[in-house]
Amino acid sequence: MAKERVLIVGGDAAGMSAAGQIRKLLPEADIVVYERSGYSSYSACGIPYFVAGLVEPETRLVVRTPEEFLEKQNISVHTRHEVLSLDPDGGTLLVRDLESGREFRDSWDKLLLATGASPAVPPVEGAEAEGIFTLSTLETGIAARRYVDEVRPRHAVVIGGGYIGLEMAEAFACVRGMKVTLVDKSPQVMNTFDADMAELIASAIRGIGTELRLGEGLVGFGTQGGRVRSVITEHGEIETEMVIMGLGVRPNSGLAGAAGLKLSVRDSILAGETMATSRPGIWSAGDCASTTHLLTGKPFWIALGTVANKMGRVAGISMGGGRASFPGVYGTAMSKHCGLEVARTGLTEREAEENGFRYVSSVIRTKTRAGYYPGAETMHVKLVGEEETGRLLGGQIVGGQGSAKRVDIIATALAGGMTVNDLLELDLGYAPPFSMAWDPVQIAGRELLKKTGGE
Repeated sequence: MAKERVLIVGGDAAGMSAAGQIRKLLPEADIVVYERSGYSSYSACGIPYFVAGLVEPETRLVVRTPEEFLEKQNISVHTRHEVLSLDPDGGTLLVRDLESGREFRDSWDKLLLATGASPAVPPVEGAEAEGIFTLSTLETGIAARRYVDEVRPRHAVVIGGGYIGLEMAEAFACVRGMKVTLVDKSPQVMNTFDADMAELIASAIRGIGTELRLGEGLVGFGTQGGRVRSVITEHGEIETEMVIMGLGVRPNSGLAGAAGLKLSVRDSILAGETMATSRPGIWSAGDCASTTHLLTGKPFWIALGTVANKMGRVAGISMGGGRASFPGVYGTAMSKHCGLEVARTGLTEREAEENGFRYVSSVIRTKTRAGYYPGAETMHVKLVGEEETGRLLGGQIVGGQGSAKRVDIIATALAGGMTVNDLLELDLGYAPPFSMAWDPVQIAGRELLKKTGGE
């Protein structure tokens, strides 16, 4: 009997998580992974810290090399191989070896699309100039780090005030000691936060010397000798020696769409709870795949390493004949900018309103630990709850060291369908170095309870 052949397109978090599960369940199967970049199974979330110089060498970001996958799990990983097209009816795909240029076809019994996400790069003049980076892969991170080390730019412009923008502004301003300008077309940084919490973040960014230019759309780049020399916005020109494009990402679903697979929200690949797509024998997982928002019940898309790993695990178990499901997400995420930690989960006020919830919210300012204990820092917590029932809908946190991970309390409460009153009854740990007798999340809950007919 011929061995079952499993092909995986994409060799990072989702793809390699799936490959490991498939190998456990199908020990005799041929498992082949095609990865367009030169690296597999690496921590993309660590790239800003590598560019900053906090992590080195780059191999520390690689979880397992292709050689290790072959030796330890008999999984064949082919880097620098790009899949050009799919033929779902024939069960084949067309591959190009980017080193030799050779093209060939391969066939599958089962196929996983883990093609990730592509950086959003607007079609503006000068975008191909030297010194402009997207940090979409480890290779681009290595190129950015080399540029910083060799050119030693004194000024960098970060375009986009989301998670990558925040982390790269930190890398340059707080670690590299560079002058930084952060540009965003939106009137606020961190659009996944409510405006009042985003203003706290903006204030902290300005406080460490970063110039923040909001409400300025990108027009193009000025270049000289093929290298970037300025960023041109709707409001003028900013001279610079380096640019990071942090305008977000979009699902890399072109292969699936061209092959006739159904797409979902934001053109992500439609995938069910087992990560199966609209075509039998094909699964999808990671930043290219859709999921469900567990509070709204609507199709949702989010590009996070945590989600990609979990999706990949479920896809692998499903492809191997086991039972597993990925029900959806609450959108839990966190980041930091120098000494400021930020985190969010669930729905913001804006999102609650857009989804038809009658909501109330509370914001409190407190300390990360007992006020008398050395190192206590300021922390803001915002909670959003359903007005009639008191059910928690979401939370946002902005504060000093020790703030961000508290969002996990809120995320866990959301998963349990807890009300604000349930939150207050949680038996959370306390000691002066870590918290106050009432945890900040519970203090925010007490304030919210007053608006839902409680205290």
